[in-house]
Amino acid sequence: MNLDGKKVLKYFPQPIFQYKVKNYKTHNEDLSKYIYYLYENDKEGLARSNRGGWHSKPFNLKEKDKPPFNFFMEIQSYVADTFKEYGWRYSPGKVSLTEMWAIINKKNNFNLEHTHPNNYLSAAYYVKAPENCGSFIVTNPNSVARERIPVSDNKTQFNQNIVHIKPEEGDLLLFPAYLPHSVGMNLSDKDRIVISFNIDILK
Repeated sequence: MNLDGKKVLKYFPQPIFQYKVKNYKTHNEDLSKYIYYLYENDKEGLARSNRGGWHSKPFNLKEKDKPPFNFFMEIQSYVADTFKEYGWRYSPGKVSLTEMWAIINKKNNFNLEHTHPNNYLSAAYYVKAPENCGSFIVTNPNSVARERIPVSDNKTQFNQNIVHIKPEEGDLLLFPAYLPHSVGMNLSDKDRIVISFNIDILK
């Protein structure tokens, strides 16, 4: 039906910016070796949202000869592009990477829903993402919208409260730090390795 004067005003969206990182195969090979080295030397790791998985301590990004620093230098252009899409002012000296870490999820491991407070952006980057390793799950942060849900004839961006994103190696997801997200159970027999980090803006 053609309705004259129709407009759809899409205010207050919850964006997720998805990129394929250049040279991701080389980065992933180097990062994988680095992360497994950390794992072998600190198998206890940290307990955060991970259930059964291994969560590293924060990377030391002052080590300029290590893979995390090279990766950080590579992804700054993607962070800048996300700022541009938001319409935020991008001042390199003010954009602060507050923390970066890795998670290894083996079979049947998963991550509970959580947010990353006191940051503007959060990210997930896929170093290893085998088939059936668990999707990246985002939830509508508007709790009121989840209380009464009408029956829908088809899925649209307006009626979904939970979205599953199937990861691929080299994918970088940047999203609002307040966006509730979780990681589905790894049903494969191979490791799923993700690097996460947070971005803040200094005053």
